[in-house]
Amino acid sequence: MTTIADIHVHSGYSMATSADMRPHGLWRWAQLKGIGLIGTGDFTHPKYFEELRDCLEPAEGGLFRLRDGHRKGEVPDSCKASVRFVLSAEISCIYSKAGRTRKVHTIVLAPGFDEAARFNAMLAKIGNIASDGRPILGLDARRLLEMALEVSPMMECIPAHAWTPHFSVFGAVSGFDSLEECYGDLTPHIHAIETGLSSDPSMNRRLSALDRITLISNSDAHSPMKLGREATLLDMPMFYDGLINCLRTGDGVKGTIEFFPEEGKYHVDGHRKCGVSMLPEQTRKAGYRCPKCGGKLTVGVMHRVDALADRAEPAPSNFVSIVPLQEIVSQVLGKGINTKGVVSRYMDMLGALGNEFHILIDSPLAEIEAAGGEDIAAAIGRMRKGDVSMMPGFDGQFGVISVTGEIAAAPVVHEMDAKGEGMLF
Repeated sequence: MTTIADIHVHSGYSMATSADMRPHGLWRWAQLKGIGLIGTGDFTHPKYFEELRDCLEPAEGGLFRLRDGHRKGEVPDSCKASVRFVLSAEISCIYSKAGRTRKVHTIVLAPGFDEAARFNAMLAKIGNIASDGRPILGLDARRLLEMALEVSPMMECIPAHAWTPHFSVFGAVSGFDSLEECYGDLTPHIHAIETGLSSDPSMNRRLSALDRITLISNSDAHSPMKLGREATLLDMPMFYDGLINCLRTGDGVKGTIEFFPEEGKYHVDGHRKCGVSMLPEQTRKAGYRCPKCGGKLTVGVMHRVDALADRAEPAPSNFVSIVPLQEIVSQVLGKGINTKGVVSRYMDMLGALGNEFHILIDSPLAEIEAAGGEDIAAAIGRMRKGDVSMMPGFDGQFGVISVTGEIAAAPVVHEMDAKGEGMLF
């Protein structure tokens, strides 16, 4: 069975997260987006754990569905589909190793509530798991992996947004140069990594060390609308063991749905306070210092991949880059993404054509034009061809991908070399 999976999300118990990030909201928006397998997010939080027990019921082995009494929210008939949940959480490990402070985020999957409960009990002995849906623990990432495997060999740990500068296994600020440096003798138990919004599979495939690793993508959503901004296409039997087999072997992983990586918050180097962004070679010339204020530049994902890569050209990978439909409608109409006109056009298109992924990837442009208008159809056509304008993200600031050829609302961002010479992106 082929399904689109998004297994890294958060709940309303995580900091800066929408209150609608609850099982019913995930269920509704998964259907609007076209997601068949969704992570619960945050199963480590005690209150949310009990909410999940109340809202979910067993489906196929190790997966869950939303109980009938908890299903609410408008879903057009054209989008209605079955949605399965997998128990998922993200753990923030902050610790010292090899003389440096390390900050590594990890996605954890559990095969059932009993295993999740035992895992939570172990974590609660280390730190406070009730303060945030994504707990911050003084715990070595290797030990986190070891604890998960002690609970069950079917627990799975996946390095989250693996290249983010500040909180990832390969991060330039607080990560490692290899999986082996982080996980040591347990490295063979790392089977997959999440590429993150600021990189795509072709960037990751420049590292031969990742040839055995399955590359997956997820939204890391903090609000329902952001579900599926990245996702993974899986051809798998719809049960937990089938998911784990895909992750551990790569068999059945048919590709990923990606952000244009330039839209990610850390694609290039830069200093947000000064409005400066730089390419890797310019950062090196500048001595990793902001040419305006002399402060440290945040080294972005492009730079970090360049530093660790041992290939000039990537090994083959299969993915498609998208711009979320509501963003496209917003750009074409020239209105805010949450305005009534944009939301209405978005829902009308879903009602006429089906879920968002179908519209963005598969729906004929003639049908899109009939449902959404000529300009939206043309914009989606440009997106499919990669004919977009880009202003790359840097130092925590999202980039801008324009399907209309205009980036009028974006901040002015300069690329500078060590002499202060630059150009506008």
